[in-house]
Amino acid sequence: MTIETTINGVARRIESTPDTPLLWVLRDELGLSGTKFGCGRALCGACTVHVDDQPVRACAYPVRFAAGKRVRTSEAIEESTGGKAVVEAWVEEEVVQCGWCQPGQCMSAAALLSEIPAPTDDDIDAAMSGNLCRCGTYVRIRKAIHAAAKGLEGNEGGEGQ
Repeated sequence: MTIETTINGVARRIESTPDTPLLWVLRDELGLSGTKFGCGRALCGACTVHVDDQPVRACAYPVRFAAGKRVRTSEAIEESTGGKAVVEAWVEEEVVQCGWCQPGQCMSAAALLSEIPAPTDDDIDAAMSGNLCRCGTYVRIRKAIHAAAKGLEGNEGGEGQ
């Protein structure tokens, strides 16, 4: 089956079986290895990408659902204002320990900030509850999200912020 979609701003024609998880198309067919495999059951969040600006778990998202949609992976996170602020805050707050879950964490954080520009701790906890970190960097993640939100103050809204 041929699936036409836009990935990181580039129109793509993907030849794949319709039920192939988007994760494997991104990693194996397109070489976008920033999206990580964690559990394969949409439970850990390591594979989080944005589809039409909404966070989805690519390991359980059949590629056929991406037809006609915009997909953004961690490779392109800094192309949005919110994503850039998240990456800068992640570095500033020294969030990363082993790093495996961090692309998915950043994608979920950027999606949160696009919906709630000044999130509370409860907002952050709810939005990030589907992202697991084996290293336990949750306190630094929350601190970085607050820092990213503060960095966005004064910026006007916009797609993908």
